[in-house]
Amino acid sequence: MIGLCVFTSLLLPLCLISHTEALSTKLPSRDIRTGTGPETYDPTVPVAGIAPTKLNPAGWTVTADSFQPGCEPQHLLDSTGGTWWETQFNPDMAPLPHNIVVDMQNSHVINGFQLLPRQDGSPSGNIGQHTIEVSLDGNTWTQVGSGTYANNQARKTTFFQNISARYVRLTAQSTAEDLGYSYVTVGEINILSGPDPALPRDNWKVTADSENPLPNQHRAVEAIDSAATTYWSTQFNGYSPAFPHSFTIDQGSATAVSGLTYLGPPTLQGRVGQYTIEKSTDGSTWSQITSGTWADDNAPKSTEFSATTARYIRLTALSEAGSRGPITAASEINLLDGSRQAIDFTVTVDSEETTSADEDGRAVNALDGNPATFWTTQWNNVAIAPGYPHFFKIDMQASYAVRGMKYLPRQTPGNSQGNIGQHLIEASSDGKSWTVVARGTWEDDAQMKTVNWRDVQARYLRLTALTEAGGRGPWAAAAEIQPIIQSTYMTPSPESQGRWGETIDFPLVPVAAALVPSTSEVVVWSAWNADKYGDGNGRTITATFNPTSGLVTQSIVTNTGHDMFCPGISLTTSGLIVVAGGNNAEKTSIYHPDTHTWLPGAQLLLPRGYNSQATLSNGGIFTIGGSWGGALGGKNAEYYDPITNVWTLRPGCPATPILTNDRQGIYRQDNHAWLFARENASVFHAGPSKNMNWFTTSGDGSTTPAGTRGNDVDAMNGNAVMYDAVAGKILTIGGAVDYDGAFTTSNANIITLGPPNTTPTVTPIGSAHYARAFHNSVVLPDGKVLIIGGVNYARIFSDDTSILYPELFNPVDNAFTVMAPMSIPRNYHSVAILLADGTVFTAGGGLCGVGCTANHYDAQIFRPPYLFNSDQSVAVRPKITSISPDRIVPLGSAITVTTDSAVMVFSMVRFGSATHSVNTDQRRVPLMSSTVVGTNVYQVLVPSEPGVVIPGWWILFAMNAQGTPSVAATINVQ
Repeated sequence: MIGLCVFTSLLLPLCLISHTEALSTKLPSRDIRTGTGPETYDPTVPVAGIAPTKLNPAGWTVTADSFQPGCEPQHLLDSTGGTWWETQFNPDMAPLPHNIVVDMQNSHVINGFQLLPRQDGSPSGNIGQHTIEVSLDGNTWTQVGSGTYANNQARKTTFFQNISARYVRLTAQSTAEDLGYSYVTVGEINILSGPDPALPRDNWKVTADSENPLPNQHRAVEAIDSAATTYWSTQFNGYSPAFPHSFTIDQGSATAVSGLTYLGPPTLQGRVGQYTIEKSTDGSTWSQITSGTWADDNAPKSTEFSATTARYIRLTALSEAGSRGPITAASEINLLDGSRQAIDFTVTVDSEETTSADEDGRAVNALDGNPATFWTTQWNNVAIAPGYPHFFKIDMQASYAVRGMKYLPRQTPGNSQGNIGQHLIEASSDGKSWTVVARGTWEDDAQMKTVNWRDVQARYLRLTALTEAGGRGPWAAAAEIQPIIQSTYMTPSPESQGRWGETIDFPLVPVAAALVPSTSEVVVWSAWNADKYGDGNGRTITATFNPTSGLVTQSIVTNTGHDMFCPGISLTTSGLIVVAGGNNAEKTSIYHPDTHTWLPGAQLLLPRGYNSQATLSNGGIFTIGGSWGGALGGKNAEYYDPITNVWTLRPGCPATPILTNDRQGIYRQDNHAWLFARENASVFHAGPSKNMNWFTTSGDGSTTPAGTRGNDVDAMNGNAVMYDAVAGKILTIGGAVDYDGAFTTSNANIITLGPPNTTPTVTPIGSAHYARAFHNSVVLPDGKVLIIGGVNYARIFSDDTSILYPELFNPVDNAFTVMAPMSIPRNYHSVAILLADGTVFTAGGGLCGVGCTANHYDAQIFRPPYLFNSDQSVAVRPKITSISPDRIVPLGSAITVTTDSAVMVFSMVRFGSATHSVNTDQRRVPLMSSTVVGTNVYQVLVPSEPGVVIPGWWILFAMNAQGTPSVAATINVQ
């Protein structure tokens, strides 16, 4: 019976009906928890990108693994509402799983998928468990969503990060009814792309029916200040007026508006439930545009409507979403631009191929959304083919909030000619004055390169190619170049919260890093592959970043036969970087800074990975733990002598005392120990287990229990930082009881060490603002500690609960201050180290293979608040003009330091190394004893105890009365 889908046992589903479509959708809520932290609100939930629009399906095709005649898959795109696709059930029922594939014919940047079940009132065939995947070529698929749909007729919406795709595949793995039948039905599908942008708020005036008065003032204007941590609230001190509450926007002139977005307050109380939105031309006569009810969660809310012109817009709250009282509040309120039409970007290039009969290399091909076409610089006439640099400049025709760029190399099989290597990305509002937003080097492959940076308001973007990634010639090419545009411009934080610099692109995911003695460059590495680990095939992808020039240089290390993923790292007295264990768990590799080469070292006696190691006061190296590599368990300590290049066992230092109670067992329990070298070649173990220990390393070694870390729990993937080595002060912060799949803590403690083998003092200092794990912490010259990145719920290879707000710990009052937010998550497999100029380098995260959204091939540099004046201008830094001795400094000796201006204090920080949230090399030594011996000439005394000043390379800072540090001088303490 053509046109009818008949199921004779229970239901008679007709493919052609009339119905009223369900109109209400909402963004999925996120369950953000902060352990023992002080708040349950997560301001990292983005305000931008919350109102995607449906793409026009004209010309699209859709196929399915199965269909019943009369219920073909093309009904999914007919927008009639009265038809549906249904898998075959007669004469035989097709088995699960079932899938549909949409071919949009060209690639689009998409960020959402909608499904409308059949609308005849029958739940028969509703999809339950499912996955959503996307692809550029129909062969290689990336999963962007999964879950279980509810068994009802409401429209289902799944949002995901912006991604370029031509094909979308929905796979149904079960039915929502679970009655034993294997057929499924779907009424309509939509694919979503970016929203209308938000209107500028510069000239707005806002009023409310009520504001909370001093001392806890929350004014209406705080809902339009682009800061998610401030908010407007109706009065709650002393008296709370009843509903309704209104928030009125005067735009200054009549403007086309197509929607309103609302972000609730950083508290549970005050979330808007029922609401109306009205418009007015004079502020007196109002007409309703729309009404509805928002869910009681902290997700951003968006209400869109047909574009309408008005000067005044009024949001009226009729109820509190959770019925918690008569208060209404909002962190951010925006209006969407209703005047926006589809705009064709224009492009200008230095060169394009237009003369070849075989190849169309015009620049516009990189903006057409089709990965099969591409731009290439001129090559057909070799005599006139221009050399590097090449540029690709986009005019977006209007100013947008731009947060990044995507670059897709040419996708021609077997032809990588023109892949861009070293590059520079700039933004401009006028096409004349340019600001660098990113630079670096891309890997020589065909994968999409995504570059993120902090928001800039720009009309123009310029990509300048400086080299060809494979050295194949003077050409540059691109299949697609796509700006990443946000609907809301996030105003930069004040410089009192620090400032994030440009993005630095790497041809790998930086999972390990070390500051290189003698050059102050940063050497980073991933594993055998640029973006994944696993094979242990004896090679490592590395790169070196020069902070002065900004250049990133790649090198592949094969001569040591060592995949250096997940090792222990230590800097020796002479400045060699010793990397032991990892994916080739028995290997040791040694980086020689003077020659920029890696050479093999002695093999470990016990193969290990995820071990920790520390350079000792006598110059030796101690390592322990690491059941991730080699056999499980028994990863007792070893001692390395850099002079003789020999590892020896220390049977008196077993791994058992350092174990956590991780539910995954020994595989995780002996990972990432927090080790601190002290007097007489001793080592203090501070965590992550709650039990602490002392190790002596002479002879066979010995172990002495050192009590527990107060009332703290096991804190795997937390941090411990020695911010004052003279006083033996260590900050411990965050972590989780289990490595993977656990809520994190915000616990903070100060450990004060006494002599070796004595029980230290542990002082709980409360909680940081955010609970986190997989973060990194870096000690600064002034003794403060910067805490960067991490997730609220410990899950490897996931950015789902990213904490984008760093915190700065001040040991003077044990307080934590929130810093300027990052634009790029830094979670599992990220790193952070102090640079010689007093800034902080943070990079990486991910290493989970092609298409994994947690992969971050980049770095950013954070400039702490001490580099700025109170008026937000850049502070003038003191300058060290000379030191004596200028290179080798004996322990206990005096250093004469000459500066260009008056300074107050000095400190030294040891060169750092980092991987997997562990940096056992960094420590700070305040130099308290300083004498003025002339105008701007000072004599400072280096402590004589090698357990305080571990011999090796240090950076020496001078700080003025304002606390601004100099660029450091580099010294080697022996």
